Amino acid sequence: MYKSIIFDVDGTLIDTEIAVLGSLQAMLKFDYGRESNTEELMFVLGIPGSTSLPQLGIYNIDEGMQRWNERMKDFYDSIKVFEGIPEVLEALKTGSIVQGIVTSKTAEELRDDFIPFGLMDYLDHTVCADDTEKHKPHPDPLLEFLERSGAEAHSSLYIGDTLYDYECARDAGVDFGLALWGCKNHDHIPAKYKFEHPTDILRLAAMPSK
Repeated sequence: MYKSIIFDVDGTLIDTEIAVLGSLQAMLKFDYGRESNTEELMFVLGIPGSTSLPQLGIYNIDEGMQRWNERMKDFYDSIKVFEGIPEVLEALKTGSIVQGIVTSKTAEELRDDFIPFGLMDYLDHTVCADDTEKHKPHPDPLLEFLERSGAEAHSSLYIGDTLYDYECARDAGVDFGLALWGCKNHDHIPAKYKFEHPTDILRLAAMPSK
């Protein structure tokens, strides 16, 4: 049973795939004159934009990120909270479970894309891309979370939807649960747990018996 439940954001708490890929596709086309299909861009899901842009040949990171974030605004209407997430966060909070997020979003992106959904009150600790020098799949973001929260690796569970999330958890010594509701290639991602629905998480939380 776990005393700390840590979540990724994109593809785990909120569905941003259309927004992330659509805005990147639009940015590449209209700002850089490059046509790309979404399959080519799937690799960006789960890592910071500052990591993915150089892989697309864009080396002025600040300019590229500014343009991408501007395009993202055109897709805000496509972002939604996954079904069952608010109820799970509420139940975990009621059960005194330490909750938080470790995300590849910057603090600015978190403010624009996630905070408007009103879920931050459930989350005790937050680690964004700004908070560590190395990012997922490196373990540093999760290790930073453990240090900030005082949570112990052996009693913590990280829940995400990508191979990057799994590798981050593995190397931080934290058990990993795969969010199948946001994952596209679960057969290729090792995980101690594979959750069909967010409510499946509750059976692993060390909450007081009623």
